Amino acid sequence: MNETDLIARYFAPLAGPEGLGLGDDAALLAPPEGCDLVLTADALVAGRHFFADDPSESVATKALGVNLSDLAAKGAEPLGFLLTLALPRDWTEAWLEDFAKGLGAAARAAGIALFGGDTVSTPGPLTLSITALGAVPRGRMIRRAGARLGDLLYVSGTIGDAALGLIQRRARVEGRGAPAWADDFLVERYWRPRPRLALIPALRQCASAALDVSDGLIGDARALARASGAAVELHLARVPLSPAAGAALSADPTLFDAVLTGGDDYEILCAVAPDHAVGFEESAEAARVAVTRIGRIAEGESILGSDGAPVFFGRDRFSHF
Repeated sequence: MNETDLIARYFAPLAGPEGLGLGDDAALLAPPEGCDLVLTADALVAGRHFFADDPSESVATKALGVNLSDLAAKGAEPLGFLLTLALPRDWTEAWLEDFAKGLGAAARAAGIALFGGDTVSTPGPLTLSITALGAVPRGRMIRRAGARLGDLLYVSGTIGDAALGLIQRRARVEGRGAPAWADDFLVERYWRPRPRLALIPALRQCASAALDVSDGLIGDARALARASGAAVELHLARVPLSPAAGAALSADPTLFDAVLTGGDDYEILCAVAPDHAVGFEESAEAARVAVTRIGRIAEGESILGSDGAPVFFGRDRFSHF
């Protein structure tokens, strides 16, 4: 199958009108009136960001989801996306068909379509990159910087599920037995992020700063505070955990660091002024997105365990290098 046939068969059906049927050299997008464009890109490499034998549908879902999560953190409504796909020479039509199905399902769930991109062959590992475009009312993008001293820190959803899912998945790939705490829910969270698009109105209304928790809660919280010229006060006992993650920690307390620094959560961490806290919580509840207050922006760093004593981390986040 040549490139033209591949695009026509698997990706043209995912294209919106901006993609011009994927028959031109570029897409054409008219930004919504009164809005700024917000652009974000993420690359995923087999063996680094996912396992080579992960289901291709989950690879596609994750590739789009991590970009949508970035847009949500900026308060931007998704408009569409571009895909660059570098396929190793042993790719199969079955793999690509499932990839396209997963990509299409994730795009439809977000109400967007494919604008275009590129497909190439590579001797190296499977590599893909998605560039997502969103729109936010002019001048209203929520930046990583912008938090003020005393702002409260909230996080959506639960933390650590994907990091535990990765540990569980790696054990299987390496031929070791599943951990005693293994749970399919954790692997699903690793495979399929849940971009918090429903939280966008609450963030626009109340957040002074935000980012998505992609590389680990501790490191990303520090990054948000540092961008605002401040530090973070975190209360680790307040960090929201799923029942599956809680059971894993009960079975093996040494997983604590992985839960807080492993990454792949794709939840929203945001700073909210105290007088906006009630409004934010009510808006999040109306959007059916759980949010939990876990700390505040402070002058000096303080990361406290359940006993009130300081907790220190040798590594605070996932490294891409």
